Order: sequence, then structure tokens, then C-alpha cells
Amino acid sequence: MRPLSAKIGALAPSATIEISNTAKKMKQQGIDVISLSIGEPDFDTPDHIKQACISALLAGETHYAPSAGTPALLSAIAEKISGENNVPCTPSDVIVTCGAKDAIYETFEAVLNPGDEALILDPSWVSYEPGVLIAGGTPVHHHLNEETFQVDDTLLEQVTRKTRMIVVNSPSNPSGAVFTDRSLRMIADLCIDQDLIALSDEIYEKLVYGGAVHRSLGSMPGMADRTITVNGFSKAYAMTGWRLGYAVAPPSVLAQMIKVQQHTISHPATFAMAGGVAALTGDQSCVEAMRVEFDRRRQYLLGALADLGYSTAPAEGAFYAYVKTGGDDLAIAKRWLMEAHVAVTPGTAFSTPGWLRLSYAASLETLKTAVERIRALDGD
Repeated sequence: MRPLSAKIGALAPSATIEISNTAKKMKQQGIDVISLSIGEPDFDTPDHIKQACISALLAGETHYAPSAGTPALLSAIAEKISGENNVPCTPSDVIVTCGAKDAIYETFEAVLNPGDEALILDPSWVSYEPGVLIAGGTPVHHHLNEETFQVDDTLLEQVTRKTRMIVVNSPSNPSGAVFTDRSLRMIADLCIDQDLIALSDEIYEKLVYGGAVHRSLGSMPGMADRTITVNGFSKAYAMTGWRLGYAVAPPSVLAQMIKVQQHTISHPATFAMAGGVAALTGDQSCVEAMRVEFDRRRQYLLGALADLGYSTAPAEGAFYAYVKTGGDDLAIAKRWLMEAHVAVTPGTAFSTPGWLRLSYAASLETLKTAVERIRALDGD
């Protein structure tokens, strides 16, 4: 057989999925593993969302839909984005995708030409760099200040004549940091001055704590026409398996994304989009209830880690504690998994060696057991 794609062969597997799979295999072998490695809410999808999907199935909504999404969901997203996020938006500015990950991939394909550079702010989600590479672009990493995890003047030093876009994620996976208005203004000024396109991944926008406030980059002056806002239903509505996300983009970019979608996935499942409508237009108290419970777990875990002597990044959003290890994160994560049977994700996966990501999308009882196992291991 002739050689396969060198481009894909050079990519590393998703570290979060790989570690989660390892933990599942250990569980299948009868090992009592606690997995804090995957970004998935442990709650069930709210009933009114599931019922909307069931009703759509029973009504025969099982056929092809328009490539960009059903009119009802496009309208619901446009109303949400314009009303909540203060980003100008009509249904014709929206594309519904198979999860936010798909929207991110389509954005890279739509924007980047071979050799174009994309700035990635570290620590960064594991799939940004592979997405850029698949699209033929060149990822350029910029490490944020490890005390504040905010943007400063050093970002400008990374810009070259090849820079085409910047990838922004707030609230952040993995750090949990929420960008301040000052950071967003600096990013906006950079994009305007250097004629850059911004991808703003806002999948964790509903999960913020302790007085932190999420603001969409696209709402900043001058940014509506150069920002692709990506969001979805997985985190806020516990709909990870539904594979339902969306993007709001300028017309020229959106037209490119639709072409990518037409030639790859066609569109998300038609009946799943009925659930998306129910999620956005229905009772939002379920979102707040989950957020409050995440915050309770957050406060426990951060306090427990501090008692163990670990420092953490500002966990103002998402559902992760990002822990500074002061050592070999890969070795520590392996030891925690093999000896304490606690699965976490090493910071190397997020381009920041020396850190570990712990998800608190697990019950408080589970978190307490995990902490006791780590405490016993550290005491050895």
C-alpha cells in the first residue's frame, strides 16, 4: 500500500479522548477509576429538550434539512445572539453544525490558506492546533501570563505578515479564566489594526462564577464583521451526545463554511435541531441549576487542592481546575492514574507543560473520593 496522508499522520490523537478511553478500559478490567479527564457534564439533558426531539421524530422530521440548519433553529439562535450577546445577527448569519468542534473546523477551512498563521492563546484546547494544521495553516502559540491568564502587550510580538486569524476561548478550556474587557479590547484593537479575523469559542459562556462576566468578542466595537462566534449546546444544556453547535459569521466566511458543510456532514440530525430550539426558547432554570451545582463543586475542589499545597489558575468559568504541578505533568498524570486510579489530563496536551486539568463535572462525592486518593498518594 502506498503511504497514507502525511498531514493526518503527523497529528497527535486527542489527548482528552485518549485518556478518557484509557480510563474506560481500566474500568472494564474491574479497576475503580475516577475519571476527571473529560469535559462532559454529568447531568442528563433536561426533559423538555428530550421531549421536543421525540416529538419531532414522531412527527416524521427525519429527512434532509437545509444545509445551514432548520429555519426554526436559525431564528432561535439569531434571537439569542443578538439579544444576549449584543452581536448583530439575523438567521442568515448563522450555520448549525455537528457540535462546536465542527464549527471550529469549518471556520479554519473557510478562512485559512496554506501557510497562513493562526495565533493560539495558551493554554489552549487540544483541537485548535490540529484544526489549523488540517486546514493547511500554521499554528503560532502565544503563552498567556500564568498568574492572570489575560492578554498583554506581548501578543503583538507574535504578529507577522502571514498572520491571518486569532483563536480566542473565553471562558477558557482548560484554565477556566474569563477574559476581562481590557483583554477583549486588546484583541479587538489587534484584529482591527492588523486586519485579522477572530474565532471566538464561547461554548462555556453560561458557566461563570464568583462575579465574573462573559462578554462576546463580536460585541466589541468594530468586531462584528471580523468575528466568527462559535457556541453550542453541549456544556450549558448537557447535550454532548447530541452533537449540536453553531457559528455566527460574516457573510463571506459563512458562505465558505456552508460549502464545507455541504460537502462533508450535509447538516446535523434534523430531529436533534428541534431539541436545540427547545433548549434556547424554553425554561432556562435548568441551566442555572447546573451552574449553581458546578460552582459548589468548584469551591470544594479549589479549596481541597489548596489544602494539598497546589496552586490553580483563576477558575472563573467552565468546569475545570487547572493545577500547577511544578514537575513533569505527564509523569504525574500517569502516576495518578496507575496508582491512585484518578484520571486527569496533563497540561502538555494544552501546550502548557507543568499543569494538570481536573474536571469537576462529576458529583461532589466523586470529587471528595478523588481528593482523598490524591492526598494518600502525595503522602507516600
